[in-house]
Amino acid sequence: MTVAAGLGLAASAHAQALDDLAPYKMIRSLQYVQDTVVLGDHSAMEMQRFLLSTIDERLRTADTTIFADPRNVDAALVYAMSGGNPQTLELLVKNDVSGHFDARITDAVRNYVTGRGAINSKSVAEIFPEYKDLEIAPYLALVSANSVLRKDPTLALSFFDWARLIAPGTLVEEAALRRSIYVAEQNGMVEKGVRYSSRYARRFLRSPYASQFADLFVKLATEHFEEIGEDNIQEILSFMDAPRQREVYLRMARLSAISGNGRLAAMASERAQALTADGEKMPRTLAGLYSGLVSVSSSDVSAVMEKLVAIPDEDLSAKDRALKEAARRVAEEVLRPPVLIDEAPSVAPSESGVESVGADDVSEDERMSPTAVVADPAAPAAGEQSAVAGGEMQGEDQKGDPAIDSFVSTSRSKLDEIDKLLKGEGS
Repeated sequence: MTVAAGLGLAASAHAQALDDLAPYKMIRSLQYVQDTVVLGDHSAMEMQRFLLSTIDERLRTADTTIFADPRNVDAALVYAMSGGNPQTLELLVKNDVSGHFDARITDAVRNYVTGRGAINSKSVAEIFPEYKDLEIAPYLALVSANSVLRKDPTLALSFFDWARLIAPGTLVEEAALRRSIYVAEQNGMVEKGVRYSSRYARRFLRSPYASQFADLFVKLATEHFEEIGEDNIQEILSFMDAPRQREVYLRMARLSAISGNGRLAAMASERAQALTADGEKMPRTLAGLYSGLVSVSSSDVSAVMEKLVAIPDEDLSAKDRALKEAARRVAEEVLRPPVLIDEAPSVAPSESGVESVGADDVSEDERMSPTAVVADPAAPAAGEQSAVAGGEMQGEDQKGDPAIDSFVSTSRSKLDEIDKLLKGEGS
């Protein structure tokens, strides 16, 4: 038999196997593989891609009569919400002349996978009870939570809680926990945010989406340090290995230094240095920079600046060099001899050169989109392959950094207070 004939027989056998395999059975294999991925077996990503492609082919070529079985309808919806091709669901709905697909559900899912989940906020929440005992229920709970996320955060959290409790150890639980942290952080629910963060750290640090968790936790900890406390932060991060802990502490130190939270910046810098092995120069350099930033307006500013100036520029990213330069200029203001009011020269703010230092936006408020969680874990966004993308702190040169502006603004406000005191003494 020729090679061509052999290939033809193989293709025919493959097509026959697809025809004989119900979509709902194939979806179970996909779910198993995806759950394996979020639990840390990234070698399964290639199998996940293969299954998504195979299921797509099966759904597109299947006779419409197979959807008389509701399990296959659910399989098509789960496929769409698990990183599948959204155009395939569009095709199935278009060809559904028998009414096997519930238009309310398909509309909600289509809006969900295209980032327009809030459009169906009322209908999805109302029809969810009809489906809560079916296999598709955990996925619909995610859709329902996402649809009410901005209007009713508490209700959204209840949907997320329900989803993760009935689907433990799965992609659904991982997504529900991560989104719950987002909702809690956005709405000032600090205690809930800490609780969800602790559960995520215990269960899903090896997920390809764990860097999103790190982003959220850094923001939560920085903005609510006094409420969360040092012990809780260290306990949650203790589930990470030393390199990832160090990277999270460095990011926390940078953000807190910029926002003027000296206590957290000092703690995070100290922890980062303690987790740095001998011979690792970069983490120690960054920790020294961030701890020094919050001390620029202190009484020992000369000593602080000596340490900052000693940091070689070539060891810093573009945005950290900009931070160092901003600190230098603030220090010059601190060390500038006081001038009496009637002797003070008139200088326009733009002449000071402090306001336009440049780098990228590190607020990261939008890094965790609530509509993009149950997308293909095999293709996470750039920089999400490790729990903390350290490269983000070593990013390319960008301009107009609000982080730099925030640091300068915070430092200048302290200088203004000093000037007022000096002026009061001069009068």
